Amino acid sequence: MWALGLAAAASRTSDPLLLVGVVAVACLVVVARRPDAPHGLDLRAYLVLAGVVVAVRTLFRVLFGGTALGTGPVVLDLPAVPLPDLLSGVTLLGPVTAGSLLAGVYDGLRLAAVLVCVGAANSLADARRLLRAVPGALAEVSTAVVIALTAAPQLLDSVRRVRRARRLRAGGDEGVRALPAVLSPVLADALDRSLALAGAMAVRGYGRTADVPRRARRTSAALLLGGLLGTCWGLVGLLDPTAGAATGLPVLLGGAVLAVLGLRLASARVRRTAHRPDPWGPPEWAVV
Repeated sequence: MWALGLAAAASRTSDPLLLVGVVAVACLVVVARRPDAPHGLDLRAYLVLAGVVVAVRTLFRVLFGGTALGTGPVVLDLPAVPLPDLLSGVTLLGPVTAGSLLAGVYDGLRLAAVLVCVGAANSLADARRLLRAVPGALAEVSTAVVIALTAAPQLLDSVRRVRRARRLRAGGDEGVRALPAVLSPVLADALDRSLALAGAMAVRGYGRTADVPRRARRTSAALLLGGLLGTCWGLVGLLDPTAGAATGLPVLLGGAVLAVLGLRLASARVRRTAHRPDPWGPPEWAVV
């Protein structure tokens, strides 16, 4: 929740100083509080990805319309390439102004800051432990989301272990030539770990459902779907400064009420126990 708050703050500004501050805060907290676990070593990969995003966003601004949304002196005087009438709104190359170039850098920096915040969340918290806090009605959806969130950390951990094993054996190829030899064991290891996780969850009866009347299931599903749609609509209204006041907080509160009612009704059909539930007390609320 702390990382999502940082990401929401980063998505609402294009001020480079604020965005760099958000990235610095996320990195500082991860360095100070990351656990001694494989997922705690993933922030470097997200920082590299963030740098690639800034470079690609700036390159796209140069390739497609360097003067369309910018002002100031021309820093790159490139020849414009004529395009068909079907693509009349797109300009390929052409002179690139300083304002347009800076706008591309700021847009890329904003997306990069959001990515770093997501990386901070993955580095500080084990996504599998989120399953303990998710309501029973969202058992199937939360399982899919957690598996998706753990895919990148598992692949990075597999790459580290395979590369360490190759160094111990010595004599192997390096760089791009080693990719075919590394790719196969990495994918096989990630698949084995995913199958082991699925088997462990099945043995423990995760997602087991109880006998609930059809009318109750339909009512809870309708409430849950309406509540989630209302919550998403309200969040968009709050984050978009051009939206009206009626599409923000009122819709968000109404969607939250419907979602809570739907979750309470739908959770009755899932019976499960939580081993050593994670505490949530004043320190957690203070961080949020």
